[in-house]
Amino acid sequence: MADKPLEGKVALVTGAGSPVGFGRRMTFALTAAGARVAMMDVSEEWVNRTADEVREAAGKDSVLPIVESVSSWESAARAVNTAISDLGGLDIVVNNAGTNPRNVGLTSEFREKCWEVSPEAWLRVFAVNCAGPFYMVRAAVGHMIEKGWGRIIGVTTSLDTMYRAWGSPYGPSKAGHEAFMATLCQELEGTGVTANVLVPGGPANTNLIPQDAPYDRDQLIQPPIMEKPVVWLASEASNGINGRRFIAYHWDESLPLEERLSKASAPCAWPQAGQAAIAPDR
Repeated sequence: MADKPLEGKVALVTGAGSPVGFGRRMTFALTAAGARVAMMDVSEEWVNRTADEVREAAGKDSVLPIVESVSSWESAARAVNTAISDLGGLDIVVNNAGTNPRNVGLTSEFREKCWEVSPEAWLRVFAVNCAGPFYMVRAAVGHMIEKGWGRIIGVTTSLDTMYRAWGSPYGPSKAGHEAFMATLCQELEGTGVTANVLVPGGPANTNLIPQDAPYDRDQLIQPPIMEKPVVWLASEASNGINGRRFIAYHWDESLPLEERLSKASAPCAWPQAGQAAIAPDR
């Protein structure tokens, strides 16, 4: 079990198909750790290609490709139901799917002022990045609570990206996802199901950064950075860890656990800001 900490677990990873993305790398890591993974993506070509590559590494029964969209409640519910029926249950949901206006062809601009973003682009990005995690949790969490164990892992973004100029609607949509996770973790207390956030720690070499962006892509954080922390968060080793934000760049498994947690994690969202609010006694 030491080398297969997820043996017997079933995970669902959204946005798992992209040939350059976190979902792909996290799927490889979860299956290598023993989990079977439902790979959800809107691109049939991408998800099937990546699924074939994962099968070569982890076995023919290691993954189940599912072509659905997190931006639709009906589609998200179908994906969860398919994972449960075809894989025999669901223990882990990794809400990784994300987009920005350039990814969906709703702008050609690298930098737009927030008031220049089209209503269509704004709604599409929020549908994937903010509503999507809610739909997935709504569809899956009852099953997990009934089992008494589960993991919700949300991939948001660095805090400064959430409010960076020219970063709308991506930044605000990810802030919404993180605020949702901060609510969710409190409401899950005592159920055996946990909710935590995982971010790379800075700009990463994925499709969310366009090829013409002014970055040396070799200097960006590379997708494999997410592999070790997502396996730990998905495993029973993280029992009792709830409502934390983990920075993958700082995850160092050579450190003792307490030191590792201190270095790589903090409460998710912005609890220090909330403590300053004026509110009546309850």
